[in-house]
Amino acid sequence: MAGGLQELRRRIRSAQNTQQITRAMKMVAGAKLRRAEERARQSREFLSEIRAVAARAAALGTRKSLLLEERPVRRMGLVVITSDRGLAGPYNANVLRHAVAAIRSQEAEVGVMVVGRKGREFFRHRGYPILEEFIGLGDEPSYRQARAIADVVIAHFLDGNVDQVKLVYTRYINPMSQRPEVVDLLPVPRANLEERGGGLKGYLFEPDPEEVLRDLLPRFIEVQLYGALLESKASEHGARMTAMDSASKNAEELIRRLILLRNRLRQAAITREIAELVGGAEALE
Repeated sequence: MAGGLQELRRRIRSAQNTQQITRAMKMVAGAKLRRAEERARQSREFLSEIRAVAARAAALGTRKSLLLEERPVRRMGLVVITSDRGLAGPYNANVLRHAVAAIRSQEAEVGVMVVGRKGREFFRHRGYPILEEFIGLGDEPSYRQARAIADVVIAHFLDGNVDQVKLVYTRYINPMSQRPEVVDLLPVPRANLEERGGGLKGYLFEPDPEEVLRDLLPRFIEVQLYGALLESKASEHGARMTAMDSASKNAEELIRRLILLRNRLRQAAITREIAELVGGAEALE
């Protein structure tokens, strides 16, 4: 009985320590999430504005750019954004499941350009060809990091290593909801260069719309990737905060049950000792 009580006390202490860790991780994730939410919102506004300028330039020019060139897809590149760390609930599993579905839906050969250690480990373990890997971006991805990724992706497309590039990332909705998405990245979809709402704005281009468009399209890819990094990071923090909250509640419930079991064992031990004392007293009479 003493051994059983000692084991219960050890398990209770272990659950209490785990609960302290999960609560701390939830608080840290919540603090990071607030900053990530704001950055993701700002990136959406920036992407909307640069799309509007590119659409105006495309409307006035002839849309001659290698980044718009559509060609037969013999090999597709898939940019997949995951996290470097785990303990984020179903965040990584969801985006990787969408990535695998995108790969299986293609008849062409697929090469993966993965962002994050979790994605790298997943695709490497399953034998998928990894064209590029980007890890260690941190909790606050910078535009410089997005530009470096975009440069590599664009180079693969222009060099003919891939004929099409898709992006798989997680769009942030709220702390309880994140939605994996698969979007076309290269060639730049014509639909992204169609002006939306309100008619044409009065832009003046210098030197000319075609040259401005050729310069804007790489920036457009960079901003798309930057926004996807920020959306993914906000989604990761939200998923981790939710997962740690659930883990804390589960630990609390486990602690409650263990304490109840411990009390029952202690009560049984006390009852047994009383019975032994009473039995001994009666035997002496």
